[in-house]
Amino acid sequence: MKPFDLLVIGGGSAGFNAARVAADLGKRVAIVDGGKALGGLCILKGCMPSKTLLHAAELLHHAKHSAKFGVRIPPGARMDMKALHAWKKHVIADFASYREKAMTNPKRFTLFRAQARFLDPHTVQLDDGRKLRAKCFLVATGSRVSVPKLIPGLATTPHWTSDEVLDLDFLPKSVIVLGGGIVACELAQFLSRVGSKVTLIQRSKNILRDHSPAASEVVQQAFRDEGIDLHTDTKISSVRSLGAGKGVEVVFSSAGKPTVRRAAHLFNALGREPNIDALDLAKAGVATDKTGRVKVNRWQQTTTPHIYAGGDVCGPHDIVHLAVAQGELAARHAFGVSEKQLRPVAKIPLLNVVFTDPPLATIGALESELVAAKKPHLVASYPFNDHGKSILMDQVRGYVKVIAEPKRGRILGAEIVGPQAGELIHCFSGPISLGATVHDLLRAPWYHPTLAEILTYPLEEIAEKIAT
Repeated sequence: MKPFDLLVIGGGSAGFNAARVAADLGKRVAIVDGGKALGGLCILKGCMPSKTLLHAAELLHHAKHSAKFGVRIPPGARMDMKALHAWKKHVIADFASYREKAMTNPKRFTLFRAQARFLDPHTVQLDDGRKLRAKCFLVATGSRVSVPKLIPGLATTPHWTSDEVLDLDFLPKSVIVLGGGIVACELAQFLSRVGSKVTLIQRSKNILRDHSPAASEVVQQAFRDEGIDLHTDTKISSVRSLGAGKGVEVVFSSAGKPTVRRAAHLFNALGREPNIDALDLAKAGVATDKTGRVKVNRWQQTTTPHIYAGGDVCGPHDIVHLAVAQGELAARHAFGVSEKQLRPVAKIPLLNVVFTDPPLATIGALESELVAAKKPHLVASYPFNDHGKSILMDQVRGYVKVIAEPKRGRILGAEIVGPQAGELIHCFSGPISLGATVHDLLRAPWYHPTLAEILTYPLEEIAEKIAT
């Protein structure tokens, strides 16, 4: 078989978009994907199913707390898990069918439904025995749930991963959640809101440790107020099954005290790792770093320059819009688009959203990063409990924070924890990308009463500091 111009291994966000761009450039493209279904992690077992469930749980939560607004919901409002499961499958099927239709278009791609491993830098062998050659490759096989070996008993104790939680069609009586990252927090709150008794055990001092302690503490208090049994700053001593049908037990230290929790189910949400073991990357000369991720340069090239990587396999952040950008960048770089016309993904302001309630979102520089680097900056924040729209909505947890450079007021970053944070943070996407200042944003109109107008208060405070 004639060598392909580009062979993409993995048809998720990075892989599909790399293939799409290469096809648009007139290249001969193959996609190798051996998953049970086409679509990638985001569509099948990530963003789309999780946000569907979170939205449903939020509706139920607001219904249960609507009496103050004069809305009378009959006692006993509950989640119909089978109906929710059916709706989630419908949503996934809609997105997946669109992706499958695109990937199976023979005029654009040659699709191989198989697993691949490298034989040499230009050849892969499929698990059906076929060998394929290509001028360039993109490794985009995503990630898988990790099972930390340092937790005694976890590997041998039956447990759920996010895959099983996202596929539930019944209400678990009780669940112990291990971890305090985004997946752990979002799905722990979902389980709690639909009626499970939830215990969440986090090793570090705060959940969502990649965010500021102040923002994490807002979410932590919301969790505790909703009845989640939250333990931070812990060390797990053992995890074990109590026997068939009897649940699990976790022994850990909490605030220095020995603690035991039991539940019907255990949910391992301790993180993910690159899904690359079966690829034989060493035979292609592709190296990984100490975290296990594929090493790439700013153009997404691996240590073998004609082999690129994108998405969760290389990180550094497992975020869909970054995976899309990495895949597109790799394809353009591989096929001759001038580097002067390309923008490395690392230069894109990092945008991050956690879909808890209240949600948490950041963009650009974090205050802690600037402090650590001893870079001059101005910071101002404003609480939602003193803002008209959030007060009338009775959603007053959290705050907005703006960070700017001190001379001209160019916006460096923002942090929002509170109602609609994931939507509000996008008010800063364009301005930060374009190098706008606080003065530029204050010249824009802000409608009253809206949640968005709260952003003007920290902007005004910074503007006043610059003026003086």
